[in-house]
Amino acid sequence: MKKITVVTLPGDGIGKVVLPEALRVLEAAGFQADYVHGDIGWDFWISEGNALPQRTIDLLEKHKLGLFGAITSKPKPQAMAELSPALQGKGYVYYSPIVGLRQHFDLDLCIRPCQSFPNNPLNFIRRESDGISEPKVDVVIFRQNTEGLYSGVEWTDPPAGVRQALETHPKMAFFKKVPGKDLAISCRIFSRGACQRIIEAAFAYAKDYGYKSVTICEKPNVIRETSGMMEEEAKKIAADYPDIALWSTNIDAQMMWLTKNPEDYGVIVAGNMFGDIVSDGFAGLVGGLGFACSANIGRDCAIFEPTHGSAPKYERLDPPIVNPIAMILSACMMLDHVGERSKSARIRAAIEKVIAEGTVRTYDMMKLTGGAKVIGQGAASSIEMTDAIIAKL
Repeated sequence: MKKITVVTLPGDGIGKVVLPEALRVLEAAGFQADYVHGDIGWDFWISEGNALPQRTIDLLEKHKLGLFGAITSKPKPQAMAELSPALQGKGYVYYSPIVGLRQHFDLDLCIRPCQSFPNNPLNFIRRESDGISEPKVDVVIFRQNTEGLYSGVEWTDPPAGVRQALETHPKMAFFKKVPGKDLAISCRIFSRGACQRIIEAAFAYAKDYGYKSVTICEKPNVIRETSGMMEEEAKKIAADYPDIALWSTNIDAQMMWLTKNPEDYGVIVAGNMFGDIVSDGFAGLVGGLGFACSANIGRDCAIFEPTHGSAPKYERLDPPIVNPIAMILSACMMLDHVGERSKSARIRAAIEKVIAEGTVRTYDMMKLTGGAKVIGQGAASSIEMTDAIIAKL
């Protein structure tokens, strides 16, 4: 069997901390792969004017598999101020490298599991008439990753041709007197093929992993065309999965219901913006960003990453304090993707045992404010948490 090659993309800030910890766990679990480093992130924006160098794209084109840490992104004025003086005034524009990867490789499926571990002090709890309950949360969000409001089709002061085309719609009459310089427009674009692909993937996942329902989380009563297309295609595809219930929720109502009855939901499908929102909502019920993993999957390339940011203020702490579990769970998703489910199951079981015992907890699990002092307050370092997980393997 040919050894797998994984392009490792630590990126910025704590990405450089948590990615090596995940690699230690993969090795301890017996996963054998060749690892090739890929340059990505803020340092390369500053020095090269490109946070996603072509050489990194070439690596992913060749190997089709990436494990990604975190990215620092800053507003346009700060980005331009930090660009190397030698590159100033030469037309360089900062683009998010993770968005660039999604678009270049058409990583249209974003999968975000939100699963609670018993005895995690950050789990959602609910007051009942007879006391406190802690419902088991096991939700997987399928977020359309390349279209919707994140497609990037937007303008401030739209060109005359664009404005004229938009004004053929009767609803634009409300904005007719707004000067162009005061008008910002972002397009929410859905394509039928992309809707079909993510819904089909969600139902197949639900069948494969034993989930009883697929929920379309959109807003078809208001955003009738785009959300309506998603719902229309879901009804067609659901006919091929008679044992899996098709539900529909509005995004606003879903955000209320997820804190009332989160255990009722299984697989959820949403467009880019709503998927971003609802996945963060459910992640908050299972421990927050220290436990939030994700996959970006295209037809022939896949990249796996925690959903947390780069938190650069924590990068250079010695010992490091950040929770590596989200990164490790992202590595587990990579194992599932390449057919190593037994190894990923072992790692998840080891994580569950560490959390259940409760003797090794990072600062977020202890509800401490991050900083160098947390180790003295009893928090485990990133390395100690990884060591504990490896010991349970």
